Amino acid sequence: MNRAIRHTWVVSVVMFLSLFVALSLIQVVFTDNLNSDGRNSRQIIADAGAPRGPITVDGAPIAESVPSENSQYDYQRVYHDPELYSSITGFFAVSEARGAQQGIESALNDYLSGQSDSQFFDRVTALFTGETLMGAQVELTLDPALQQQAYELIPEGQRGTIIVSDLRNGEIKAMVSEPSYNTNDLAVHSGTQFAENLENLENQEGMHLYYNDAVNRPIFPGSSFKLITGLAMLESGDYELDTELENPNELDLPQTERILPNFADGGCSQRAEAELTWIFAQSCNTPFAEAAMEMGEDALLESAEAYGWNQSFNIPLYVNPSQFPAVESDAELAYASIGQASVTATPLQMNMAAAAIGNGGTMMQPQLVDTIRGSDLQILSSPDPEVFNEVMDSSTAADLTEMMVATVEEGTAWRADSNRFQVAAKTGTAQRGDATETGPETYNTWITGFAPAEDPQYAVTVVYEGIDMGTGNDLAGSQMLTMLEAVIEE
Repeated sequence: MNRAIRHTWVVSVVMFLSLFVALSLIQVVFTDNLNSDGRNSRQIIADAGAPRGPITVDGAPIAESVPSENSQYDYQRVYHDPELYSSITGFFAVSEARGAQQGIESALNDYLSGQSDSQFFDRVTALFTGETLMGAQVELTLDPALQQQAYELIPEGQRGTIIVSDLRNGEIKAMVSEPSYNTNDLAVHSGTQFAENLENLENQEGMHLYYNDAVNRPIFPGSSFKLITGLAMLESGDYELDTELENPNELDLPQTERILPNFADGGCSQRAEAELTWIFAQSCNTPFAEAAMEMGEDALLESAEAYGWNQSFNIPLYVNPSQFPAVESDAELAYASIGQASVTATPLQMNMAAAAIGNGGTMMQPQLVDTIRGSDLQILSSPDPEVFNEVMDSSTAADLTEMMVATVEEGTAWRADSNRFQVAAKTGTAQRGDATETGPETYNTWITGFAPAEDPQYAVTVVYEGIDMGTGNDLAGSQMLTMLEAVIEE
Protein backbone atom coordinates (compact mmCIF):
# COMPACT_ATOMS: atom_id res chain seq x y z
CA MET A 1 0.00 0.00 0.00
CA ASN A 2 2.78 2.42 0.92
CA ARG A 3 4.55 1.63 -2.37
CA ALA A 4 1.36 2.36 -4.37
CA ILE A 5 0.88 5.66 -2.57
CA ARG A 6 4.50 6.55 -3.15
CA HIS A 7 4.25 5.77 -6.86
CA THR A 8 1.05 7.81 -7.15
CA TRP A 9 2.71 10.74 -5.36
CA VAL A 10 5.77 10.58 -7.65
CA VAL A 11 3.60 10.45 -10.77
CA SER A 12 1.53 13.39 -9.51
CA VAL A 13 4.63 15.46 -8.83
CA VAL A 14 6.10 14.63 -12.23
CA MET A 15 2.83 15.55 -13.95
CA PHE A 16 2.63 18.82 -12.02
CA LEU A 17 6.23 19.70 -12.86
CA SER A 18 5.65 18.82 -16.52
CA LEU A 19 2.59 21.05 -16.61
CA PHE A 20 4.46 23.85 -14.87
CA VAL A 21 7.40 23.60 -17.32
CA ALA A 22 5.02 23.49 -20.28
CA LEU A 23 3.17 26.56 -19.05
CA SER A 24 6.46 28.34 -18.41
CA LEU A 25 7.65 27.59 -21.93
CA ILE A 26 4.38 28.81 -23.42
CA GLN A 27 4.24 31.90 -21.22
CA VAL A 28 7.89 32.93 -21.53
CA VAL A 29 9.94 31.15 -24.17
CA PHE A 30 7.40 30.72 -26.96
CA THR A 31 5.22 33.78 -26.32
CA ASP A 32 6.63 35.90 -29.13
CA ASN A 33 6.45 33.10 -31.69
CA LEU A 34 2.90 32.15 -30.75
CA ASN A 35 1.64 35.71 -30.68
CA SER A 36 3.23 36.52 -34.03
CA ASP A 37 1.74 33.46 -35.70
CA GLY A 38 -0.78 34.74 -38.22
CA ARG A 39 -3.05 31.76 -37.53
CA ASN A 40 -3.44 32.82 -33.90
CA SER A 41 -5.88 35.69 -34.54
CA ARG A 42 -7.94 34.95 -31.43
CA GLN A 43 -4.89 35.37 -29.20
CA ILE A 44 -3.82 38.51 -31.06
CA ILE A 45 -7.25 40.08 -30.52
CA ALA A 46 -7.24 39.01 -26.88
CA ASP A 47 -3.81 40.51 -26.27
CA ALA A 48 -4.59 43.77 -28.07
CA GLY A 49 -7.80 44.17 -26.08
CA ALA A 50 -6.33 43.19 -22.73
CA PRO A 51 -6.46 45.68 -19.84
CA ARG A 52 -3.22 47.65 -19.80
CA GLY A 53 -2.12 49.24 -16.56
CA PRO A 54 -2.89 52.91 -15.95
CA ILE A 55 -0.41 55.75 -16.35
CA THR A 56 -0.97 58.19 -13.50
CA VAL A 57 0.02 61.72 -12.49
CA ASP A 58 -0.40 62.69 -8.84
CA GLY A 59 -2.60 59.63 -8.32
CA ALA A 60 -5.03 60.35 -11.18
CA PRO A 61 -4.98 58.30 -14.40
CA ILE A 62 -4.00 60.10 -17.59
CA ALA A 63 -4.24 56.80 -19.50
CA GLU A 64 -6.30 53.75 -18.53
CA SER A 65 -8.11 50.76 -20.00
CA VAL A 66 -11.89 50.54 -19.59
CA PRO A 67 -14.30 47.79 -20.69
CA SER A 68 -15.32 48.37 -24.28
CA GLU A 69 -18.77 48.05 -25.82
CA ASN A 70 -19.74 46.74 -29.26
CA SER A 71 -16.17 45.74 -30.07
CA GLN A 72 -14.23 42.53 -30.63
CA TYR A 73 -11.71 43.88 -28.14
CA ASP A 74 -12.52 43.55 -24.44
CA TYR A 75 -10.95 46.85 -23.35
CA GLN A 76 -10.58 50.36 -24.75
CA ARG A 77 -7.56 52.56 -24.02
CA VAL A 78 -8.70 56.01 -22.86
CA TYR A 79 -6.58 59.14 -22.40
CA HIS A 80 -7.48 62.02 -20.11
CA ASP A 81 -6.28 65.58 -20.87
CA PRO A 82 -4.57 64.04 -23.90
CA GLU A 83 -3.18 67.27 -25.37
CA LEU A 84 -1.24 67.89 -22.15
CA TYR A 85 0.42 64.48 -22.16
CA SER A 86 0.40 63.10 -25.73
CA SER A 87 4.15 63.53 -26.27
CA ILE A 88 4.82 61.70 -22.99
CA THR A 89 2.26 58.89 -23.02
CA GLY A 90 2.40 58.13 -26.75
CA PHE A 91 -0.58 56.00 -27.75
CA PHE A 92 -1.71 52.39 -27.85
CA ALA A 93 -3.45 51.42 -31.08
CA VAL A 94 -4.94 47.97 -31.65
CA SER A 95 -4.89 48.79 -35.37
CA GLU A 96 -1.11 49.12 -35.42
CA ALA A 97 0.96 45.96 -35.68
CA ARG A 98 3.25 47.09 -32.85
CA GLY A 99 0.40 48.22 -30.61
CA ALA A 100 2.21 50.58 -28.25
CA GLN A 101 3.54 53.63 -30.08
CA GLN A 102 6.16 56.02 -28.73
CA GLY A 103 6.19 57.46 -25.24
CA ILE A 104 5.62 55.62 -21.98
CA GLU A 105 3.18 53.26 -23.72
CA SER A 106 6.09 51.91 -25.75
CA ALA A 107 9.01 52.37 -23.34
CA LEU A 108 7.25 50.53 -20.50
CA ASN A 109 5.04 48.28 -22.61
CA ASP A 110 6.18 45.12 -20.80
CA TYR A 111 5.01 46.49 -17.45
CA LEU A 112 1.80 48.04 -18.77
CA SER A 113 0.83 44.82 -20.57
CA GLY A 114 1.75 42.59 -17.63
CA GLN A 115 4.55 40.87 -19.55
CA SER A 116 7.59 42.04 -17.57
CA ASP A 117 9.83 39.51 -15.81
CA SER A 118 8.70 40.80 -12.42
CA GLN A 119 5.07 39.94 -13.30
CA PHE A 120 5.77 36.31 -14.23
CA PHE A 121 3.98 34.80 -11.24
CA ASP A 122 0.99 37.11 -11.85
CA ARG A 123 0.73 35.60 -15.32
CA VAL A 124 0.96 32.05 -13.96
CA THR A 125 -1.67 32.80 -11.30
CA ALA A 126 -4.01 34.32 -13.88
CA LEU A 127 -3.56 31.26 -16.07
CA PHE A 128 -4.54 28.86 -13.27
CA THR A 129 -7.37 30.97 -11.81
CA GLY A 130 -8.81 32.22 -15.08
CA GLU A 131 -8.72 35.80 -13.80
CA THR A 132 -7.93 38.65 -16.18
CA LEU A 133 -4.26 39.64 -16.09
CA MET A 134 -3.95 43.32 -15.22
CA GLY A 135 -0.99 45.43 -16.29
CA ALA A 136 1.15 47.41 -13.88
CA GLN A 137 0.48 51.01 -12.88
CA VAL A 138 3.10 53.56 -13.93
CA GLU A 139 3.26 56.67 -11.73
CA LEU A 140 4.99 59.67 -13.33
CA THR A 141 6.99 62.43 -11.63
CA LEU A 142 4.99 65.19 -13.35
CA ASP A 143 3.11 67.90 -11.46
CA PRO A 144 -0.33 68.25 -13.10
CA ALA A 145 -0.69 71.96 -12.27
CA LEU A 146 2.73 72.78 -13.75
CA GLN A 147 2.00 70.63 -16.81
CA GLN A 148 -1.28 72.49 -17.37
CA GLN A 149 0.35 75.88 -16.92
CA ALA A 150 3.18 75.08 -19.33
CA TYR A 151 0.70 73.86 -21.94
CA GLU A 152 -1.37 77.02 -21.68
CA LEU A 153 1.69 79.27 -22.04
CA ILE A 154 2.61 78.06 -25.54
CA PRO A 155 0.54 80.05 -28.07
CA GLU A 156 -1.50 78.14 -30.60
CA GLY A 157 0.33 77.84 -33.88
CA GLN A 158 3.80 78.11 -32.34
CA ARG A 159 6.23 75.24 -32.06
CA GLY A 160 7.52 75.33 -28.51
CA THR A 161 8.74 73.20 -25.62
CA ILE A 162 8.82 73.93 -21.90
CA ILE A 163 10.62 71.70 -19.38
CA VAL A 164 10.73 72.03 -15.58
CA SER A 165 12.97 69.69 -13.58
CA ASP A 166 14.08 69.30 -9.99
CA LEU A 167 17.84 69.70 -10.40
CA ARG A 168 18.51 68.04 -7.04
CA ASN A 169 17.18 64.61 -8.01
CA GLY A 170 16.52 64.80 -11.78
CA GLU A 171 12.74 64.44 -11.55
CA ILE A 172 10.89 66.06 -14.45
CA LYS A 173 7.95 68.11 -13.16
CA ALA A 174 6.63 69.39 -16.49
CA MET A 175 7.48 68.62 -20.10
CA VAL A 176 5.19 69.99 -22.79
CA SER A 177 5.62 70.40 -26.54
CA GLU A 178 3.34 71.98 -29.09
CA PRO A 179 1.71 71.20 -31.44
CA SER A 180 -0.05 68.43 -29.56
CA TYR A 181 -2.91 66.10 -30.41
CA ASN A 182 -5.69 63.96 -28.96
CA THR A 183 -4.29 60.47 -28.43
CA ASN A 184 -7.84 59.09 -28.20
CA ASP A 185 -8.11 59.60 -31.97
CA LEU A 186 -5.47 56.89 -32.45
CA ALA A 187 -6.77 54.49 -29.77
CA VAL A 188 -9.93 53.69 -31.73
CA HIS A 189 -10.81 50.05 -32.48
CA SER A 190 -11.90 50.65 -36.06
CA GLY A 191 -9.05 50.24 -38.52
CA THR A 192 -10.80 52.53 -41.02
CA GLN A 193 -11.31 55.25 -38.43
CA PHE A 194 -7.73 54.89 -37.24
CA ALA A 195 -6.35 55.35 -40.77
CA GLU A 196 -8.54 58.42 -41.35
CA ASN A 197 -7.58 60.04 -38.03
CA LEU A 198 -3.91 59.24 -38.59
CA GLU A 199 -3.93 60.90 -42.01
CA ASN A 200 -5.66 64.00 -40.65
CA LEU A 201 -3.11 64.38 -37.86
CA GLU A 202 -0.10 63.76 -40.09
CA ASN A 203 -1.31 66.50 -42.45
CA GLN A 204 -1.18 69.11 -39.69
CA GLU A 205 1.90 71.32 -40.01
CA GLY A 206 4.63 70.57 -37.50
CA MET A 207 2.84 67.55 -36.06
CA HIS A 208 5.09 64.69 -34.92
CA LEU A 209 3.21 61.62 -33.75
CA TYR A 210 6.11 59.23 -33.39
CA TYR A 211 8.60 61.27 -31.41
CA ASN A 212 8.75 63.86 -28.67
CA ASP A 213 10.30 67.24 -29.57
CA ALA A 214 11.65 67.65 -26.04
CA VAL A 215 13.82 64.53 -26.19
CA ASN A 216 13.96 63.39 -29.81
CA ARG A 217 14.51 66.54 -31.88
CA PRO A 218 18.02 68.06 -31.60
CA ILE A 219 18.11 71.55 -33.14
CA PHE A 220 20.56 74.48 -33.24
CA PRO A 221 20.99 75.74 -29.64
CA GLY A 222 22.46 79.13 -30.54
CA SER A 223 24.15 81.04 -27.75
CA SER A 224 22.71 78.83 -25.03
CA PHE A 225 25.63 76.61 -26.06
CA LYS A 226 27.95 79.21 -24.51
CA LEU A 227 27.34 77.32 -21.26
CA ILE A 228 29.52 74.64 -22.84
CA THR A 229 32.06 76.99 -24.43
CA GLY A 230 32.18 78.93 -21.16
CA LEU A 231 33.03 75.75 -19.26
CA ALA A 232 35.87 74.99 -21.68
CA MET A 233 37.23 78.51 -21.25
CA LEU A 234 37.15 78.42 -17.45
CA GLU A 235 38.69 74.95 -17.28
CA SER A 236 41.49 75.90 -19.68
CA GLY A 237 43.02 78.08 -16.96
CA ASP A 238 43.44 80.97 -19.40
CA TYR A 239 40.17 82.73 -18.59
CA GLU A 240 38.59 84.09 -15.44
CA LEU A 241 35.40 86.08 -14.90
CA ASP A 242 37.25 89.40 -14.98
CA THR A 243 39.55 88.53 -17.91
CA GLU A 244 39.47 91.39 -20.43
CA LEU A 245 38.77 90.21 -23.97
CA GLU A 246 38.66 91.98 -27.30
CA ASN A 247 35.09 92.35 -28.53
CA PRO A 248 34.99 93.37 -32.20
CA ASN A 249 31.57 93.72 -33.83
CA GLU A 250 32.70 91.32 -36.55
CA LEU A 251 35.31 88.60 -36.81
CA ASP A 252 36.99 87.64 -40.07
CA LEU A 253 37.22 83.86 -40.04
CA PRO A 254 40.35 82.13 -41.34
CA GLN A 255 40.44 80.29 -44.66
CA THR A 256 37.01 81.55 -45.65
CA GLU A 257 35.24 84.70 -46.73
CA ARG A 258 32.66 84.30 -43.98
CA ILE A 259 32.34 86.95 -41.27
CA LEU A 260 30.97 86.15 -37.83
CA PRO A 261 29.02 89.09 -36.30
CA ASN A 262 28.07 89.85 -32.73
CA PHE A 263 24.50 89.40 -31.50
CA ALA A 264 22.62 92.27 -33.13
CA ASP A 265 20.00 92.81 -30.40
CA GLY A 266 22.42 92.80 -27.46
CA GLY A 267 24.62 95.51 -26.03
CA CYS A 268 27.87 94.17 -27.49
CA SER A 269 28.54 97.22 -29.66
CA GLN A 270 28.90 99.37 -26.53
CA ARG A 271 32.36 98.06 -25.67
CA ALA A 272 35.28 97.09 -27.92
CA GLU A 273 36.89 95.32 -24.97
CA ALA A 274 35.20 93.87 -21.91
CA GLU A 275 35.52 91.31 -19.12
CA LEU A 276 34.23 87.77 -19.68
CA THR A 277 31.20 88.16 -17.38
CA TRP A 278 29.91 91.17 -19.31
CA ILE A 279 30.56 89.47 -22.66
CA PHE A 280 28.67 86.36 -21.47
CA ALA A 281 25.75 88.45 -20.18
CA GLN A 282 25.45 90.37 -23.47
CA SER A 283 25.94 87.14 -25.47
CA CYS A 284 28.73 88.56 -27.65
CA ASN A 285 29.80 86.05 -30.30
CA THR A 286 33.22 87.18 -31.44
CA PRO A 287 35.16 86.71 -28.16
CA PHE A 288 33.75 83.18 -27.74
CA ALA A 289 34.62 82.28 -31.34
CA GLU A 290 38.14 83.65 -30.91
CA ALA A 291 38.58 81.69 -27.67
CA ALA A 292 37.31 78.48 -29.29
CA MET A 293 39.81 78.73 -32.12
CA GLU A 294 42.62 79.33 -29.63
CA MET A 295 41.61 76.40 -27.39
CA GLY A 296 40.95 74.00 -30.27
CA GLU A 297 38.24 71.48 -31.03
CA ASP A 298 39.24 68.96 -28.35
CA ALA A 299 38.61 71.41 -25.51
CA LEU A 300 35.04 72.10 -26.67
CA LEU A 301 34.37 68.45 -27.39
CA GLU A 302 35.51 67.46 -23.91
CA SER A 303 33.20 70.02 -22.30
CA ALA A 304 30.26 69.09 -24.52
CA GLU A 305 30.60 65.39 -23.76
CA ALA A 306 30.94 66.11 -20.04
CA TYR A 307 27.48 67.69 -20.29
CA GLY A 308 26.18 64.64 -22.16
CA TRP A 309 26.52 65.55 -25.83
CA ASN A 310 26.99 62.67 -28.30
CA GLN A 311 25.27 60.28 -25.89
CA SER A 312 21.84 58.66 -25.98
CA PHE A 313 20.03 57.50 -22.85
CA ASN A 314 16.56 56.69 -21.49
CA ILE A 315 14.36 58.48 -18.97
CA PRO A 316 12.72 55.86 -19.71
CA LEU A 317 11.76 57.57 -22.99
CA TYR A 318 14.61 57.22 -25.47
CA VAL A 319 16.56 60.49 -25.71
CA ASN A 320 18.30 61.20 -29.01
CA PRO A 321 21.90 62.35 -28.61
CA SER A 322 22.63 66.03 -28.96
CA GLN A 323 25.43 66.39 -31.47
CA PHE A 324 28.86 68.00 -31.31
CA PRO A 325 30.43 66.35 -34.37
CA ALA A 326 33.95 66.76 -35.68
CA VAL A 327 34.56 70.12 -37.34
CA GLU A 328 36.54 70.57 -40.54
CA SER A 329 38.01 74.04 -40.04
CA ASP A 330 38.58 76.83 -37.53
CA ALA A 331 35.75 78.75 -39.16
CA GLU A 332 33.35 75.90 -38.47
CA LEU A 333 34.68 75.63 -34.91
CA ALA A 334 34.00 79.34 -34.41
CA TYR A 335 30.37 78.87 -35.39
CA ALA A 336 30.11 75.68 -33.33
CA SER A 337 31.22 77.60 -30.24
CA ILE A 338 28.06 79.73 -30.44
CA GLY A 339 25.71 76.80 -31.10
CA GLN A 340 25.58 76.97 -34.89
CA ALA A 341 27.31 74.97 -37.67
CA SER A 342 26.55 71.30 -37.08
CA VAL A 343 25.97 71.56 -33.31
CA THR A 344 22.52 70.51 -32.12
CA ALA A 345 20.78 70.05 -28.78
CA THR A 346 17.49 68.70 -27.51
CA PRO A 347 15.52 70.86 -25.06
CA LEU A 348 16.13 68.22 -22.39
CA GLN A 349 19.90 68.41 -22.98
CA MET A 350 19.95 72.18 -22.42
CA ASN A 351 17.82 71.71 -19.31
CA MET A 352 20.35 69.18 -18.02
CA ALA A 353 23.20 71.60 -18.69
CA ALA A 354 21.60 74.35 -16.62
CA ALA A 355 20.62 71.87 -13.90
CA ALA A 356 24.21 70.58 -13.61
CA ILE A 357 25.51 74.08 -13.03
CA GLY A 358 22.82 74.76 -10.44
CA ASN A 359 23.62 71.47 -8.70
CA GLY A 360 27.24 72.45 -8.11
CA GLY A 361 28.54 70.62 -11.19
CA THR A 362 26.73 67.31 -10.59
CA MET A 363 24.34 66.31 -13.36
CA MET A 364 21.51 64.05 -12.21
CA GLN A 365 19.91 61.44 -14.44
CA PRO A 366 16.58 62.87 -15.66
CA GLN A 367 13.64 60.72 -14.65
CA LEU A 368 9.95 60.66 -15.63
CA VAL A 369 8.86 57.63 -13.59
CA ASP A 370 8.34 57.74 -9.85
CA THR A 371 7.04 54.22 -9.19
CA ILE A 372 5.77 51.16 -11.03
CA ARG A 373 3.24 49.09 -9.07
CA GLY A 374 1.71 45.70 -9.77
CA SER A 375 -2.04 45.15 -9.87
CA ASP A 376 -1.86 44.40 -6.12
CA LEU A 377 -0.08 47.78 -5.63
CA GLN A 378 3.16 46.04 -4.74
CA ILE A 379 6.14 48.15 -5.89
CA LEU A 380 7.85 46.54 -8.88
CA SER A 381 10.26 49.39 -9.57
CA SER A 382 11.06 52.70 -7.92
CA PRO A 383 14.09 54.44 -9.47
CA ASP A 384 16.44 56.09 -7.00
CA PRO A 385 18.10 59.44 -7.84
CA GLU A 386 21.18 58.69 -9.93
CA VAL A 387 24.19 60.79 -10.92
CA PHE A 388 24.50 61.09 -14.71
CA ASN A 389 27.95 62.71 -14.64
CA GLU A 390 30.21 64.92 -12.56
CA VAL A 391 30.47 67.71 -15.13
CA MET A 392 32.67 70.20 -13.28
CA ASP A 393 33.87 71.14 -9.81
CA SER A 394 31.76 73.36 -7.57
CA SER A 395 33.98 76.44 -8.00
CA THR A 396 33.57 76.36 -11.79
CA ALA A 397 29.82 75.88 -11.36
CA ALA A 398 29.80 78.93 -9.07
CA ASP A 399 31.60 81.00 -11.73
CA LEU A 400 29.12 79.95 -14.42
CA THR A 401 26.26 80.73 -12.03
CA GLU A 402 27.64 84.23 -11.48
CA MET A 403 27.77 84.84 -15.22
CA MET A 404 24.23 83.49 -15.64
CA VAL A 405 22.93 85.77 -12.89
CA ALA A 406 24.56 88.71 -14.66
CA THR A 407 22.80 87.64 -17.86
CA VAL A 408 19.45 88.04 -16.09
CA GLU A 409 20.23 91.19 -14.13
CA GLU A 410 22.07 93.18 -16.80
CA GLY A 411 22.04 91.15 -20.01
CA THR A 412 19.93 89.37 -22.60
CA ALA A 413 17.81 87.35 -20.13
CA TRP A 414 16.34 90.41 -18.40
CA ARG A 415 12.79 89.22 -19.07
CA ALA A 416 13.35 86.37 -16.59
CA ASP A 417 14.32 88.69 -13.72
CA SER A 418 12.24 88.10 -10.57
CA ASN A 419 11.58 90.31 -7.56
CA ARG A 420 11.12 87.19 -5.41
CA PHE A 421 14.44 85.41 -5.93
CA GLN A 422 17.60 85.55 -8.00
CA VAL A 423 17.48 83.77 -11.36
CA ALA A 424 20.46 82.38 -13.31
CA ALA A 425 19.92 81.91 -17.06
CA LYS A 426 21.41 81.89 -20.55
CA THR A 427 19.62 82.86 -23.74
CA GLY A 428 20.20 81.62 -27.26
CA THR A 429 19.12 82.71 -30.72
CA ALA A 430 20.02 80.40 -33.60
CA GLN A 431 19.61 81.31 -37.24
CA ARG A 432 17.87 78.58 -39.23
CA GLY A 433 18.90 79.74 -42.71
CA ASP A 434 15.36 79.43 -44.08
CA ALA A 435 14.78 82.90 -45.50
CA THR A 436 12.88 82.91 -48.79
CA GLU A 437 11.59 85.46 -51.29
CA THR A 438 8.20 85.25 -49.61
CA GLY A 439 9.27 85.21 -45.99
CA PRO A 440 12.01 86.35 -43.60
CA GLU A 441 14.43 84.08 -41.81
CA THR A 442 13.19 82.46 -38.64
CA TYR A 443 15.09 81.47 -35.49
CA ASN A 444 15.31 78.98 -32.68
CA THR A 445 14.88 81.01 -29.50
CA TRP A 446 16.13 79.51 -26.23
CA ILE A 447 16.41 80.27 -22.57
CA THR A 448 17.63 77.81 -19.95
CA GLY A 449 18.45 78.38 -16.31
CA PHE A 450 17.56 77.77 -12.68
CA ALA A 451 16.50 79.41 -9.44
CA PRO A 452 16.93 80.45 -6.72
CA ALA A 453 20.52 81.17 -7.73
CA GLU A 454 21.68 81.18 -4.11
CA ASP A 455 19.91 77.88 -3.31
CA PRO A 456 19.15 76.17 -6.64
CA GLN A 457 16.07 73.94 -6.75
CA TYR A 458 14.51 73.87 -10.22
CA ALA A 459 15.76 74.20 -13.78
CA VAL A 460 13.52 75.57 -16.54
CA THR A 461 14.09 75.49 -20.29
CA VAL A 462 11.92 77.22 -22.89
CA VAL A 463 12.55 76.92 -26.62
CA TYR A 464 10.65 78.07 -29.70
CA GLU A 465 11.52 76.70 -33.10
CA GLY A 466 11.04 78.59 -36.37
CA ILE A 467 9.86 81.85 -34.81
CA ASP A 468 10.68 85.50 -35.49
CA MET A 469 13.32 86.86 -33.14
CA GLY A 470 11.25 89.48 -31.33
CA THR A 471 8.31 87.20 -30.57
CA GLY A 472 10.59 84.37 -29.50
CA ASN A 473 12.57 86.54 -27.09
CA ASP A 474 9.41 87.98 -25.53
CA LEU A 475 7.86 84.55 -25.01
CA ALA A 476 10.88 82.59 -23.78
CA GLY A 477 12.14 84.86 -21.01
CA SER A 478 8.75 85.73 -19.54
CA GLN A 479 7.60 82.12 -19.63
CA MET A 480 10.72 80.93 -17.82
CA LEU A 481 9.94 83.44 -15.08
CA THR A 482 6.31 82.30 -14.92
CA MET A 483 7.28 78.66 -14.50
CA LEU A 484 9.97 79.38 -11.92
CA GLU A 485 7.61 81.48 -9.83
CA ALA A 486 4.98 78.75 -10.09
CA VAL A 487 7.25 75.92 -8.94
CA ILE A 488 9.26 77.74 -6.25
CA GLU A 489 7.26 78.29 -3.10
CA GLU A 490 7.17 81.60 -1.24
